Amino acid sequence: MSFQFNASWYPIFFAFLLLWIVLLVSRKKQGWRREVKAQFALGFCGVFVAFLMEISAISLNLWSYVPVNWPIMLWPTYFVAFLFGYQLLKFIETLFSRIGPL
Repeated sequence: MSFQFNASWYPIFFAFLLLWIVLLVSRKKQGWRREVKAQFALGFCGVFVAFLMEISAISLNLWSYVPVNWPIMLWPTYFVAFLFGYQLLKFIETLFSRIGPL
């Protein structure tokens, strides 16, 4: 795992984070603190699953990270991507509940 990574990871990370915040605020959900806790649980579970997939793939020699090219920034980016994904799903669910069946 590499703690030195390209600065291009920051725009990716912050784009997911910003989109998550925009969708969270735009939905104006009552009880948002409880929902944020649920989203963080989902984010951590998602990162755990991604970690297990990576470890399994490496153990089965599906790929390797030699030389060290597995930037640590990958994991926080996975986390905020899962947060954004949750908000995106909820946004679409809300949108279609207003439109009705197609």
